[in-house]
Amino acid sequence: MLKERTAGYWTIMVIGILLLLELCIGQAMAWINYEFAVSIGLQESMEKVGETLVAVNKGFGVGDTIVYIPILILGLIGLWLRTNWGVTAMIAAMGITVYWPVTCMYILLYARGIPGFNFTDFCSYGIILSAISCFGIWGMWYLNKNSKKLIKT
Repeated sequence: MLKERTAGYWTIMVIGILLLLELCIGQAMAWINYEFAVSIGLQESMEKVGETLVAVNKGFGVGDTIVYIPILILGLIGLWLRTNWGVTAMIAAMGITVYWPVTCMYILLYARGIPGFNFTDFCSYGIILSAISCFGIWGMWYLNKNSKKLIKT
């Protein structure tokens, strides 16, 4: 069975697991203990982004914790088990993986010039967020194109 799993499958699984870890530590923690997430470098401090964007980050943390994380977990488990619902859940997770980086980048761009917003790391964030979105787009395409091969019959 493992011989049938392609490099694309393993790319989705490995990056999916890494995203899951980041989401649990950085995003769920933003909701539970924002300062801890800041202290480990997975959220920006209030001094950099201001009170409003801290509230936005906490809101994303709640959404990620109750929506994105469970869908991603279901996708990873279901893809490992080679189920139809696993492919479907992973496609949904990949859609969220496209959506949130685009939204975050534009929040940062629109926040420029707002009093209390002192964020300046647009270039590196742009590269990282673009790469994550590209992974999500590729993941949706790959899963859709290969869904029959990924499901155990």
